[in-house]
Amino acid sequence: MFAVLSDTHSRTGHELAGAARDAVDGADAVLHAGDFTTAAALDAFYDAADRLHAVHGNRDVDAVRERLPEARTVDLAGVRVALTHRRRGGPTALAMFGRERGADLVVSGHTHRPTVTETEHCTVLNPGSHADPRGNPASHAVLTPDAGGLAGEIRDREGSVLDSFRVEGRN
Repeated sequence: MFAVLSDTHSRTGHELAGAARDAVDGADAVLHAGDFTTAAALDAFYDAADRLHAVHGNRDVDAVRERLPEARTVDLAGVRVALTHRRRGGPTALAMFGRERGADLVVSGHTHRPTVTETEHCTVLNPGSHADPRGNPASHAVLTPDAGGLAGEIRDREGSVLDSFRVEGRN
């Protein structure tokens, strides 16, 4: 299982609680779409996650930006995942970013709003924010390997499913 988070916005730590904490504790890998804000928050994620794939966001301090790329691509259970914090141009720009990277799934943050959008080229996922939801439910996503792809769910802090989706891998 893979945990997906974004927009921690912390000065001191990872701010993981409830189902998000459980997801990170049980994850084979954690993806974070940026805006840790401080090096302390990033270090707390490195301490909490066995494997962390992360990018920096627009609110991250220089110490975080120096350690993380703006974008990265990883393969998870046969699914190519492109990770970024944001792209100017919204969902269309994110879909084009995914297409450029040959991705089946694009993970982004920035809006703090949990959403899943199916496009012609890929699925675009924003897990929302587990720590700073800004009027949205505190949320994260989990991805579970499932017969040639990934089954995904966006969950709230209590673990209730807000949305579910599936991403086919490339064979």
